[in-house]
Amino acid sequence: MNPAVDRRLKAWEQADLGGRIWESDPTVWGDADAPEVTNRLGWLSLPETMIDRVSTWIKFADSIRSASFSDVLLLGMGGSSLAPEMYQAVLGNTEHSPFLQVLDSTHPDAVLAMVDRLDLKRTLIVVSSKSGGTLETLSLFRYFYAQVAMVTDDPGGHFVAITDPGSSLDKLATERSFREIFRAPPDVGGRYSALCDFGMVPAALIGADVNAILGSARRMAGACGPEVSVRDNPGLVLGAWMGEAAVAGIDKLTVLCSDSLRSFSAWLEQLIAESTGKMGVGIVPVAGEPIGAPADYGEDRIFLSYRLAGDDPIEGLTELSDAGADVVSFELAFPEEIGAEMYRAEFATAAASVVLGVNPFDQPDVEAAKVSAQLLMTEEGAKAEPIGEGTLDEVVAMVRPGDNVALQAYLPVTPELDIALARLQGSLRDVTGAAVTAGIGPRFLHSTGQLHKGGSQALLAVQIVSKGMSVVPVPETDISFGEIIAAQADGDAQVLIERGMRLIRLVINGVFPVLD
Repeated sequence: MNPAVDRRLKAWEQADLGGRIWESDPTVWGDADAPEVTNRLGWLSLPETMIDRVSTWIKFADSIRSASFSDVLLLGMGGSSLAPEMYQAVLGNTEHSPFLQVLDSTHPDAVLAMVDRLDLKRTLIVVSSKSGGTLETLSLFRYFYAQVAMVTDDPGGHFVAITDPGSSLDKLATERSFREIFRAPPDVGGRYSALCDFGMVPAALIGADVNAILGSARRMAGACGPEVSVRDNPGLVLGAWMGEAAVAGIDKLTVLCSDSLRSFSAWLEQLIAESTGKMGVGIVPVAGEPIGAPADYGEDRIFLSYRLAGDDPIEGLTELSDAGADVVSFELAFPEEIGAEMYRAEFATAAASVVLGVNPFDQPDVEAAKVSAQLLMTEEGAKAEPIGEGTLDEVVAMVRPGDNVALQAYLPVTPELDIALARLQGSLRDVTGAAVTAGIGPRFLHSTGQLHKGGSQALLAVQIVSKGMSVVPVPETDISFGEIIAAQADGDAQVLIERGMRLIRLVINGVFPVLD
């Protein structure tokens, strides 16, 4: 075992860290009166407390199947969208269950493409937001509510809300006669919410075995329990490894998954980045990057891999281990064990935050970009400072040792875009040796956006924006989706520059940038 990890575990044993976490001791992460600590620890007991809700979720899912809905469209951002998207990709659909699609983009072309794909008469729309006031989610709701109202006399019957009790979405759903309102535990933060209503309702709708998911998480929770010794606690051991690497300057955590689990890396990226990236420090999770040869990576990398039994081995992983790379690997016996791995990761991220000295449950820098974007959408608001256009050659020239090159694509999500971003990630890494991450705007603003603004200044942000967007007004407002996403890109750029981060913008017109 790494000596630093060994020392950390010994110190945690003496301090009874595991017991204190389970006692909801806020001083684990800071001052006794620190906000967003004691009121954000409900995730610890979700595998147990959610048992009573299982029958409600399943009964509702059965009613949707009986009503012959063919699709479920989920509108949400960050933690509200990534877990449902992962469940669909990892677990798939049972027969006669509706197919789940997620829309977490305000790009007008993405909105129009989703409308074209769906038969709205047979689509159930899930509006998912903890606070209920998320700009993107509310704008998407207004658009799709107007669209559904054109094909049915009962638009509310096509909508479901998942939110905190008493939120603005809770009230809106009541006023508009939504088919159902699921009120999630308010003491669970968005990125820790995959095992409550925010994740489990969509999972039930596609026919996933929510009992099995929670059951695997319950076993992991027991293994991380208050009476378990630190060295036997899988969450604390993983967290100590992650945290000690980061404070030693090895702060790039590359996540490698076998084919069936690829979508898990995006969920994990959000959890780690938003939890640890603040106060000038953070762990940089690298998800979706094609695996390289050992020589392609800098000395600031550690590797975390997940493989589902029956999947092909992760090509190149053995070579990394043989070359001396620090690799931790886990294997899932069956798909529903994703619940256990999510719980382990949540516990580990909370523990790694202890090493880094940050509060894993707040997101102090996310709000800044929201405020900046909202100002830019008002007539009296400040106008965006001009942002110079650059080239990929200029990006390469700007990279410094130890950088995180963050590709920020404000483009409509398509399979082709995913492939292009992954290729660009790999080619930039190979040429520069830097860790290259990729996010779709604006959804990354609710996940890795916290790390970009609150983490290390070893960041090079590469905004990729498009020309010639479609004009799609947002009903009940005087703005369009194009104006929203443009303001979000400009607003985030302003905040990043104000924080001293380097930023370059690539403007494309139908052709995605490729590094020769």
